[in-house]
Amino acid sequence: MKRSERAYGCGLRLRRPGRAVAVLAAVAACAALASGCGIRSTSVPVDAGAAPSRMPCRTASAGATAPAESVSVRIYLVCASQLVTVERTVEVDESRFDALRTAQALLNELQREPDADERRAGISTDVPVALRVADARKGDPEGTLRLSEQPDDLPAEALAQVVCSYAESESIGSGASVLLGGPGNYAPRGYLCTTETKSRPGEVPTLGAVELS
Repeated sequence: MKRSERAYGCGLRLRRPGRAVAVLAAVAACAALASGCGIRSTSVPVDAGAAPSRMPCRTASAGATAPAESVSVRIYLVCASQLVTVERTVEVDESRFDALRTAQALLNELQREPDADERRAGISTDVPVALRVADARKGDPEGTLRLSEQPDDLPAEALAQVVCSYAESESIGSGASVLLGGPGNYAPRGYLCTTETKSRPGEVPTLGAVELS
């Protein structure tokens, strides 16, 4: 190599007529084109925060008018591991709409596949389609409902859905609790629907169940 030339990284050769500015420009260009010179950049993770939620747990308001012989009911479905209320309309004969028929209507809605709007909002249900509800047996406390499965054998979120939907129904529960039994000879129990039940249904398997005296 001639003394008037010097080699720099990236394969650049500069003549040496004393042009310091050209040398600095070459160094800057090499740094900008580091990837082209075989230099690998270091990947640095950037914390941009949580991704925006795509499950708002809200549905569009229904604009259709409810049929004449129907009532509006409120049930609890699951969204983002919590219970959320959903309004549904059921056709009934109000003159025959007793506690058991109310319980059956609510159970039907809990078992029904959420509609397209509800699914887009991230709403689902865990209540088994085979579950049935029956009236109290002889000797049961007044207001008892018997399920076709032992309540505590149901998935935790499904039990939470049933309990809160029933407990907050004026014709079934007391506003905070409901009496439930199963198909066996076990005594019914009182199940509570609390704020904790709604916010963490999967972690409250007994829902504050209390034995009846």
